[in-house]
Amino acid sequence: MTAGRQSVSKKKDWQTPKKYVDAVKKVFGGTIHLDPCSSQYSIVGAQVEYLLPNQDGLSQIWNFPSIYVNPPYGNDKERKTRIIDWLRKCEEANRVFQSEVIALIPVATNTTHWKKYIYGRATGVCFLYDTRLKFLVDGKDEGKGAPMSCAIIYWGNNFEHFFDVFIQYGAVMDVRNLHKTKIGEQIIKIDRQKELANLQLF
Repeated sequence: MTAGRQSVSKKKDWQTPKKYVDAVKKVFGGTIHLDPCSSQYSIVGAQVEYLLPNQDGLSQIWNFPSIYVNPPYGNDKERKTRIIDWLRKCEEANRVFQSEVIALIPVATNTTHWKKYIYGRATGVCFLYDTRLKFLVDGKDEGKGAPMSCAIIYWGNNFEHFFDVFIQYGAVMDVRNLHKTKIGEQIIKIDRQKELANLQLF
């Protein structure tokens, strides 16, 4: 929801431009079931929305068929959360519940959240061609561009459809070949049963 590197603003919400909302809906067959970090100005139109700052989508279980996430990009000092927490939930929803998940995030390929939850875990990445992605601000198109490059991340089983939809918006990469492979010093391992057992404890 926020396009800056600082904590979530109390005065401004940064929403996904309509062309990307439409593309996400096309990937999902027309319906976004969950938007866990929505706002009063959102145009996403998900069936279930958790509205920041009053509702904490991170504390919920994301057991939905399709999920779209445009997370706060900076640190939320009040809740002590960061973008890595949102990416962890994205990957978990796909792995545990087989949800299709799409996230719009900054391109920061050397960060921990890319290393832990995108490399070896995601299905595809679209590096957006927009020089400066123009977020909606408080629901309005103010024409201001984001100060960083952005990417669309996809966790799901239909890479070909994701590719067909998003290739018009940027370079789409298939990253499935990284699953369960050695990346740097880590070997990616998936233990779905253990994750389900852990979730049932709460």
